[in-house]
Amino acid sequence: MTVENKVVLVTGGAAGIGAGISRHLQAHAAKTVVVDLDSERGRALEREFAGKLVFVHGDVSDHAVAESAVQVAIDAFGGLHALVNNAHVSRQKPFIEHAREDWELSFHTGFQATHNFMLAAYDQLRQHHGSVVNFASGAGIAGLPMQASYAAAKEAIRGLSRVVAREWALDGIRVNVVSPIALTEGVQHWADQFPDQYDAMIARIPLGRAGDPQTDIAPVVEFLISDASQYITGQTVMADGGSIMLH
Repeated sequence: MTVENKVVLVTGGAAGIGAGISRHLQAHAAKTVVVDLDSERGRALEREFAGKLVFVHGDVSDHAVAESAVQVAIDAFGGLHALVNNAHVSRQKPFIEHAREDWELSFHTGFQATHNFMLAAYDQLRQHHGSVVNFASGAGIAGLPMQASYAAAKEAIRGLSRVVAREWALDGIRVNVVSPIALTEGVQHWADQFPDQYDAMIARIPLGRAGDPQTDIAPVVEFLISDASQYITGQTVMADGGSIMLH
């Protein structure tokens, strides 16, 4: 399994799971384009991995940002082999308290961003028989309370991924989904707000802990964009310590 010299675009790649993926890819000699709104962290990564990682500041819900990021990959590294749609922002509250802006935030930064970047990357992925990794969540698969807009957007991403996996298979492009549990800053914030829900989540994990973004989740993404997974497409991979076992 290798991603050496592959060019990978990671949305939301400056913090949380995205930063874990970005760092893991650098450790395995990939070339990386990171798209994020967090300029401070993004620029810090760019400085740390100068010449091997390029940061693009922008709102992932903007299709122009997606097109620009793909062009950056071409200009900086000669093309694009893989797309990782990790970015997603949402608010946790009861369904009846969700306002229009809550739904728009989740669908714009999650589903719409995934849609935008897949379209923008298509020509490059077709040329290189590349791979897409999108992100789902147990919030959608299991229906977790307080997560209506997030769960709905994540399940929309899974549905889109299955359709596109069939359509793009003819072009040699694979599309898979990772559903993780990882202790990011965002999850820690949720745990602080809703400790009972967090404790209940951990109790449902057979391996007994939340995953680490870099050592537990990123290697799964690496596998899915490497040639080692060349016969896998349209699948949801549960990187969640066994909390949900699909069948």
